[in-house]
Amino acid sequence: MSRLIPQTLLSDIPDLYETEGKINPLCHIKLFTPDSNWTWYIIELSKADINTCYGYVQGLERELGYFTLEELESIHGSLGLVIERDMLFEPTLLSEIRKGEKTVMI
Repeated sequence: MSRLIPQTLLSDIPDLYETEGKINPLCHIKLFTPDSNWTWYIIELSKADINTCYGYVQGLERELGYFTLEELESIHGSLGLVIERDMLFEPTLLSEIRKGEKTVMI
C-alpha cells in the first residue's frame, strides 16, 4: 500500500487503460515535490498492482506518461523533502490543468 494515496481514494481512480481514447480525462490525484517544480497528476492507477500510474507530469517537460508510486516514494527534492499529495486538490479535467501553459514553438 502506498503512503501517497489513501485506501479511501483508490476506488475513485480508473484502472489502467480505462480512459484510453478520452481526449480530456479527469485527473484524480495531484502529487508534488514541495521543494522543486515537479507535479504528477494521476489519471489511472493499476488495480492489479496498486503501483503503476498513468497521468500528466509537469517537470522538465509537460507530458502524459507512466510512472510508479514506488518510484515517487523514493524521490527526494533538492532540500530532501518527499513527494506529497495535495490534500485540497479536487478531481479536475486535464484541459483545466493545462490551461495557461506556455506553448513552445520550435
